[in-house]
Amino acid sequence: MAQNQNKMQDVNQRMLVLEMLLTENAYSHVIVRDVLNKYNFLSQQEKSFIKRLYEGTLERQIELDYVLDQYSKVKTHKMKKPIRAIMRMSVYQIMYMDAVPDAAACNEAVKLAQKKGFATLKGFVNGVLRNIVRNKNDMVYTSLSVKYSMPEWIVDLWTAQLGAETTETVLAGLLEEHPVTVRFRDVPEITGIDMAAAVSAVQKAIVAQGGTMERHIYRPDAYKVSGTDDLTRLPYYENGAFVVQDVSSMLAVAAAGMENYVENRGLKGGQEAVRVLDLCAAPGGKSMLVADLLEKCNVNYAVISRDVSANKVGLMRENFDRCGLRNTSAEIGDALVRDEALVGTADIVIADVPCSGLGVIGKKRDIKYHISPESVKELTVLQKQILTMAVSYLKPGGRLLFSTCTINREENEEHFMWLRDEMGLTPVPLDDTLPECIHTNTTREGYLQLLPGVHDTDGFFISVFEAAI
Repeated sequence: MAQNQNKMQDVNQRMLVLEMLLTENAYSHVIVRDVLNKYNFLSQQEKSFIKRLYEGTLERQIELDYVLDQYSKVKTHKMKKPIRAIMRMSVYQIMYMDAVPDAAACNEAVKLAQKKGFATLKGFVNGVLRNIVRNKNDMVYTSLSVKYSMPEWIVDLWTAQLGAETTETVLAGLLEEHPVTVRFRDVPEITGIDMAAAVSAVQKAIVAQGGTMERHIYRPDAYKVSGTDDLTRLPYYENGAFVVQDVSSMLAVAAAGMENYVENRGLKGGQEAVRVLDLCAAPGGKSMLVADLLEKCNVNYAVISRDVSANKVGLMRENFDRCGLRNTSAEIGDALVRDEALVGTADIVIADVPCSGLGVIGKKRDIKYHISPESVKELTVLQKQILTMAVSYLKPGGRLLFSTCTINREENEEHFMWLRDEMGLTPVPLDDTLPECIHTNTTREGYLQLLPGVHDTDGFFISVFEAAI
């Protein structure tokens, strides 16, 4: 205990956030995970401060630069990297962290500049920040791009595709808090505990930590968790009683109508195994839900989960083992390379293809700064190649689940129409498999675009097709 207390005294939280902001060639969610794991001895309040300051500064970067450029003679793009990062994180505290006194934000910024070897700039840092403090309630934003810290090309893309009103709703939705979503598994014969008992125990533990857990409106097994950063310490985690999975991913699996497929083809209680092929499976949430559904269907089955990354496959195997999954394998496999042994053999093919990720910007804050219109064009080619492979694996009458975590017609609806019109697949209406509260004209046609701010999910595209018999 004394050793941990000494460690806690040694950690300058703002310096830690500064170093996180200066870290290059790593995804923001990976940086957060690694830092919080390393400094797990810190209190929940301290870890929450670090996470919010880092993620908020990154998320609001365009707005923060705009504000700085109004009050600094040296524009942000000309500042030294450490100074720019210090200024951004300090403006974020001034504008969005009410619990931090403005004077503390300014003083700590000066100290950070000195510690990083920029003592000669402490007057500049202090002067600019105190000027912003005096004027923070009078900021006027010139565009949606600045107001919501979104690159202009993405705002323009969504405005053209969704309309101005829906675009602003989505932009605001992406900036809202995004709790972790967990799925509780209703397979007591595997987990060793009834689902309701697991929910009660986990909720009690989370509340004891000062957090909250509430059921999601779209699914009875989905719960939103806030105020805790280490789910692995919760009761029954090691039993595999729950897994982390966004509700949009759960809805995608539900849309495939697994139970309906098994029933219609008379597969219950038979010898024939239902084969499911998940082509781009990592982190494995869909495969695990499929396996749980098939466990309850009284059928023989095999779920094959593939990903091109050996590291991700290793993590999937760990999760599958922890959850006690049966007849489910994680394999290294390139979705672009045809596996002749599987051609025409799959009842269900899941193709959650690599995409621009515009729908999960609320959780992966740096995506919007790295994706470009050119890279999206390249992705659409890759997506069509993977989908072509996916179709080849379907047996007659088999189903294809095509999904992405993006909001972009070129990656979503245009591929839907291509699969329907040129690949000879029949869209499966989704109204029987998705909650009535999210039914639209398009769910009757076989697809759904989920939108942050409009729906209580990530931005996600779901569509289901059936091959000719």
